[in-house]
Amino acid sequence: MEKIKVGIIGTGFIGPTHIEAIRRLGFVEVVGLAETSIEVAKKKAAEFAIPKAFGDYREMLKDSEIQVVHNCTPNHVHFVINKEIILAGKHVISEKPLAMNSQESAELLELAEKHGVVHGVNFNYRQYATVQNLQAKIANGDLGKVNLVHGSYLQDWLLYETDFNWRLAPEVGGKSRAIADIGSHWCDTVQFVTGKRIVEVFADLATVVPVRKKAKNAAATFSTQTSDEQEYEEVQIHTEDYASVLVRFEDGGRGVFTVSQVSAGRKNRLSFEINGSQCSVFWNQEEPEKLWIGHRDRANETLLADPSLFTVEARSQIHHPGGHNEGWPDALKNMMLNFYSFIRDGKSLKSDKPNFATFKDGHNSMCITDAILESNEQQKWVKVQTTKEVYS
Repeated sequence: MEKIKVGIIGTGFIGPTHIEAIRRLGFVEVVGLAETSIEVAKKKAAEFAIPKAFGDYREMLKDSEIQVVHNCTPNHVHFVINKEIILAGKHVISEKPLAMNSQESAELLELAEKHGVVHGVNFNYRQYATVQNLQAKIANGDLGKVNLVHGSYLQDWLLYETDFNWRLAPEVGGKSRAIADIGSHWCDTVQFVTGKRIVEVFADLATVVPVRKKAKNAAATFSTQTSDEQEYEEVQIHTEDYASVLVRFEDGGRGVFTVSQVSAGRKNRLSFEINGSQCSVFWNQEEPEKLWIGHRDRANETLLADPSLFTVEARSQIHHPGGHNEGWPDALKNMMLNFYSFIRDGKSLKSDKPNFATFKDGHNSMCITDAILESNEQQKWVKVQTTKEVYS
């Protein structure tokens, strides 16, 4: 069978992880790479052994060999690039956030549906094998009625005043940072697991480091490079380092989550606890093979990732025997496997249910982010909808 041909736009932190995940599938091939200049594109293409290099992504979109395009660019160009990918008739995987606001994401969703392309958003945390297994367990009623959902997503890579990145600039990263960047992952994961939409929010956001020192020689994302001789310029920060959000789900369930990018010692700790009428569960992304299960009348237990112990529905999402732990790159591979299997098998989003996040999920995420920003500004409960109704 002929391989599905793919093009990648952007090779910052996330682009290379897409390339690696794709190459693990076997039936998909990365044939093109686009960057901000032809010099950079050629250098990166040689580094990743990709045959075609493009200094302008629009030239890549004209390549008839390429069937799917991955948008791995900074936030502020997601909308325009996603739109042009769709108009070029290519299937598309976009990094989140899908756009800069819910008006733009609504337009992308409508356009993608109109043109019949397969569209995905890289919400990869729902693709962990343990998360997939938990989703099936909840759907099967193992927890009983889900009453409460609470958790956090904590990082420390912006703890110091000398930590700086393009995500800090609203004109590039967007009006929201911690919520749009990591809170969106938390919300998507718990909505996927519970099968319930977040419909109302009450938010408190804060900028913990209001003035940062930007190095005149910028470092890469998550870089640990430091220099005593480094020169800095002071920059006022207008996006949040921290947020706590009360949430209400569509069935009346309650929840709360905290996000932070200034929590020392927490590297990438997305975690949540779900309290059901029969038992509770807790999962932490930094220990993804473990699912804590809490009981009232008997000993608590820890379920380790093991295909022989998983539900039938989730067994295909774990690829190694128990004790051979799968992690972040494997969840990303599952995202790519589910997306490309959908294309390979000739399925359509109009008639077939996907096991990956689509532009519909990306749009829902943008609506939640917009509601959270409005709630923080108004200090009121805000309904999650395109025409956001605010009430006391």
